[in-house]
Amino acid sequence: MPKRARTYWKGFLRLSLVSIAVEVYNAVESKSEISFRQIHKPSGRRVNYQKIVQGIGEIDSSDIVKGYEVEPDTYVTLEPDEIDAVKLESRKTIDLVQFVDAKDIDYRFFERPYFLVPADELAGEGYVVIREALRKTGKVGLAQVTIAGREWLVAIAPLQDGLVMEMLRYSEELRNPQDFFDEIPSLKPEKEMVDLAVQLIGKKSGAFKPESFEDHYATALRNLVQEKLKGRKIIAPSEDTRPKGSNVVDLMEALRRSVSGGAKPPAKTKSSKPSGKPTKKRSA
Repeated sequence: MPKRARTYWKGFLRLSLVSIAVEVYNAVESKSEISFRQIHKPSGRRVNYQKIVQGIGEIDSSDIVKGYEVEPDTYVTLEPDEIDAVKLESRKTIDLVQFVDAKDIDYRFFERPYFLVPADELAGEGYVVIREALRKTGKVGLAQVTIAGREWLVAIAPLQDGLVMEMLRYSEELRNPQDFFDEIPSLKPEKEMVDLAVQLIGKKSGAFKPESFEDHYATALRNLVQEKLKGRKIIAPSEDTRPKGSNVVDLMEALRRSVSGGAKPPAKTKSSKPSGKPTKKRSA
């Protein structure tokens, strides 16, 4: 276990009458994330924020409570112990209530991954049994767990020697695709175009290796900061919104040239065979 790893949640993983103690750890570390601070340009100092109530002024943090808006500008306030009084079993237990094929979960539902590990040696055997059963059946387990003030839908799946818990979105959180896709033309593309696109996808297919991709924007920002530290003036280049590459207007030609590696395919020669129809002579 990494020394800096902090437990995100502690509780039990339950499969029917089998319960094992588990711990949850964040599986994501945003190393490439660039964060900015708001700075007062004349002084070069960081901008601070004050907690202010309209008509009262600055207030103390100890006087702040959580409130739920029931009508415009009308709130029901809740104390921490009142919120804790909401007893949900999912606060301490991840109960596997259903199992589905992983491929049946629309990827739009996936939110964020977490590592799920046994809390102690006693939980190890049951943990391994559940992991192997999921691996053998090709299923993922669905459950709910209460973390950070909300109850999440989660999927539990085997990952290498352990289990991963993926936070899922609820169905009502997803927008209706038809609200955005209703104006897409309902035409049938030419078979040759589709075949060329399939061929192009085949040429660019390979194993998933995320380590081969770099966050170029984060790298460029860091380089920009280094240039500024050296006192160099930064001049933004003229913006060109078009993607790089040959400006090919015809879709069929673009597909053919893409498959051939960018080279222009030879033009098709027209047949010299006479059509059998007489040619009309233009009058002067």
